Amino acid sequence: MLKPLHKNILILLLFGFITQCLSAQRKLNRATATVNNGFFNNNDSSAVKRSRGFKNIASIDMYLQYNTEVDTSIVDTTLTIKKDYKFNYLQRDNFGLMPFANIGQTYNSLSINYISDETKPLFGARARHFNYLENDDTKYYEVPTPWTRLTYKTAFEQGQMLDAFFAVNLSRQFNFSIAYKGLRSLGNYQNALTSTGNFRVTSNYNTKNNRYKAKGHIVMQDFLNQENGGIKDEDLENFTSGDEEFLDRSVFDMNFEDAESILKGKRFFLSHSYDIVNKKDSINNNRLTIVNEVFFEDKYFQYYQDSPSSDYFGDSFTSRINDKVKLEDFRTKVYAEFINNILGEITFGINYTNINYGYNSVVLFPEELIPNRIKADYLGLDASYKKTIKSIHLQGKASLNLSDEFAGSYIDAELGLKLNDDINISGGINISSKLPNYNYLLYQSDYTNYNWYNFNQFNNINTQQLRFNIKSQKFFNASLDISNIENYTYFNLDEINEDGVRLISPQQLNSSLQYLRLKVQREFRVGNFALDNTIMYQNVLSDAEVLNVPTLISRNTLYYSNHIFKKAMQLQTGVTFNYFTEYNMNGYDPVLAEFYTQNSTKIGGFPRLDFFINAKVRQTRIFFKAEHFNSSFTGYDYFSAPNHPYRDFTIRFGLVWDFFL
Repeated sequence: MLKPLHKNILILLLFGFITQCLSAQRKLNRATATVNNGFFNNNDSSAVKRSRGFKNIASIDMYLQYNTEVDTSIVDTTLTIKKDYKFNYLQRDNFGLMPFANIGQTYNSLSINYISDETKPLFGARARHFNYLENDDTKYYEVPTPWTRLTYKTAFEQGQMLDAFFAVNLSRQFNFSIAYKGLRSLGNYQNALTSTGNFRVTSNYNTKNNRYKAKGHIVMQDFLNQENGGIKDEDLENFTSGDEEFLDRSVFDMNFEDAESILKGKRFFLSHSYDIVNKKDSINNNRLTIVNEVFFEDKYFQYYQDSPSSDYFGDSFTSRINDKVKLEDFRTKVYAEFINNILGEITFGINYTNINYGYNSVVLFPEELIPNRIKADYLGLDASYKKTIKSIHLQGKASLNLSDEFAGSYIDAELGLKLNDDINISGGINISSKLPNYNYLLYQSDYTNYNWYNFNQFNNINTQQLRFNIKSQKFFNASLDISNIENYTYFNLDEINEDGVRLISPQQLNSSLQYLRLKVQREFRVGNFALDNTIMYQNVLSDAEVLNVPTLISRNTLYYSNHIFKKAMQLQTGVTFNYFTEYNMNGYDPVLAEFYTQNSTKIGGFPRLDFFINAKVRQTRIFFKAEHFNSSFTGYDYFSAPNHPYRDFTIRFGLVWDFFL
């Protein structure tokens, strides 16, 4: 269940939103007679409201959002096929991800992007981080009038997902937003409940002369997942056979039914700047700005089990499993930003990092001591550059740790060229070096097999990537990247011993491997019909089978789109086909909340067909989907990971409702 605090926050938000919505609806009814027979026209660009302090009528292009990189975009309320792809738990396009049976569980990655802008390890439990909002995922807003968005979607058995969001300007200089996304879903299998929450508050301020600017956020997140280890090996045949006795998925025996994991994190961020020099006219543009950023994040991952599953994980120290690891991460940096119309935009600064990762006790084996902490503090350097010359855009950024123990660096450079109004091409290079994630370096568990310390044994992971992109609405969109990876680090299924215990350990590849990805997207239109295609080809060159990905991933959507009822409603309906070729799909380990490499079970080669009907009425977008409707007649051989079946045919409903006061 949702935590009491989360419930109270959600109730307060909903009460405020509903009050505003009722007021907005009354005003909306009076406004529709004069605004193109609707709140917005089809392009969502008509004027909507006046706000105190704003002389101009507010239009949709005045509702802005941006992240920490200040990449600004207009709030989008249109209905396109891309919105259908993003209407999911993650609220982003999940092409290349294979979801588990229950919403809010993890995803198996069918493709991996090795671009990195990190110089230090990441916190472990990466299987729990797909919905974890990182610093760059947090949005800031500039709105002329209050804006509310409600996103709702049904879940699997006794639950739902709701994201309630509200943004307002307290003055023309100060904008504020508050939001909460909550999920509860019981799932169709035993011990598969998910209960998650993302609470976030953002604000941004600038003085009237725009010389001082500040933005900050507070984000608190928790992800509770019951764990079951998947269905037992002896039940796999009962699933794949399609026996009617087992179509009720709750009858399956799971590997265990008394475990749960939780990831919790809270983050505080502040960035503020002051223009020392700000001279701008038709000829000169010179600005010198001093920027300071402060970042603190506290997170922990805990795995709890009432009694050990010795026949699955091996021996344990205790009669009750309670593993908990914590990370405290503090960073601050100061840098100068110089902008000149001839030289471009140049930044250079220094940063400080303090980390404290680990456990509350040490583990003592007869011949080995597993310590409990990794601590470090060190300085680093940051730099970036941007310049646009007519149709050519050049940008780059780099960072370096001034530390021997936590040596790390990256450099990323990209050159873009706009050939004409339709065609944009770009190419880039990314070179990075950093230590493996913390759970590869140090891990402790009440299970004896899950204890290791590799801080002095594992080397930095070194990656070099070349990438090329082409964007064209008329022709196609394509991306190609080639990565070389040295000291590739992974969790590996070493063996399943004679007692059925799985032995998983962190390993590092001594040789290098090469990884190629080619992705092409093209939409064909004939009248009101369209066929949207996205295809990805992948190839891994390595003597060792340690990086397993499918050779081909495909998503094809055939749909019909039109305006009906005298253009009062926009309608989209069609079928989406998803497919990936058979390969040795990674397995899932619940103790680590990580995926591991295995080379004994091939999964894939099954189609997934989804039928959808989407509609838009004014500012409301409605989504109806029959997911995996082919499950009963194309074979019950669909899995998200070994022993973890994919979801059966189900009908899902949801909506996105925007209110502009």
